[in-house]
Amino acid sequence: MQQSTFAEVTFEQYRKPTRRERFLDEMNRVVPWAELAAAIAPFYPKAEGPGRPPVGVERLLRLHCLQQWFNLSDPAVEEALYDSRALRQFVGIDLGREPVPDETTICKFRHLLEAHQLGEHLFARIREYLAAQGLQVSRGTIVDATIIAAPSSTKNRQQERDPEMHQTKKGNQWYFGMKAHIGVDSRTKLIHSVAATAANVHDSQVLPKLLHGQETRVWGDAAYSGHCDVIRHHAPGAKSFIQAKAHRHRPLSEAERARNRTKSKVRAKVEHVFLVIKRIFGWSKVRYRGLAKNTHWLFISCGLANLYVARRHLLAAA
Repeated sequence: MQQSTFAEVTFEQYRKPTRRERFLDEMNRVVPWAELAAAIAPFYPKAEGPGRPPVGVERLLRLHCLQQWFNLSDPAVEEALYDSRALRQFVGIDLGREPVPDETTICKFRHLLEAHQLGEHLFARIREYLAAQGLQVSRGTIVDATIIAAPSSTKNRQQERDPEMHQTKKGNQWYFGMKAHIGVDSRTKLIHSVAATAANVHDSQVLPKLLHGQETRVWGDAAYSGHCDVIRHHAPGAKSFIQAKAHRHRPLSEAERARNRTKSKVRAKVEHVFLVIKRIFGWSKVRYRGLAKNTHWLFISCGLANLYVARRHLLAAA
């Protein structure tokens, strides 16, 4: 650890830790930085020649996590680091010694992760880390999907909407964008399976990708009704707790409504995960064009959401 310069020393006697500082302190203690940096290191360029040496992997990984948690673009995270002392301390930057990595460096690091599809790899590493901490995936899975909105305007350089995004109707409202499909453990509320599609893909078409195969129970909303054979094929020992769906000429009976309410008490746990991703992390709208970049963002968001959901358990264990 380097000694802080006067640029980072504060003389504020009555200063109080902010919610942001407490959040960053918790996440700094629960994220397995060494394991994640080791997964990226083989693909990261090495220092060669007399040019400027590359920024450390862990430092850029911390910058990338700040982008995820606070929904910041590449230029915005650079400006936020100059503006916020708490963010600089989290990343480990002392303005008395060095500048903040510029937006080009931050952008190139993100492109490196996308090019080698490291988002899915980091998500798997986080799952392994949580399993080693005693948070094993149980035999119950909750499946669900949520719409991530995309700009529907054609007032851009191409004068067209993103061709990989599509529109879908939910209730009486039309939405344009993509869908994030997740499989969540019914006991720990941790995500174990992730998939991304355009918004017009029906939830049930992605159901096989959301099951790990060892389930004994599967919960889901009425969008997955009528697909018990898919569950039996991919999870032979699973019992279906998918909610019953009413039809135009066949409303649900009172007994079916009561069973749906009982199933909803478990199925509702998946909404907590979506709350973390879309409200706490602020990812309710896509940031990039195309599914590939947004799928990478989704995998890392789900991995960080797992750490956020499990943070109390991890802090207590530490």
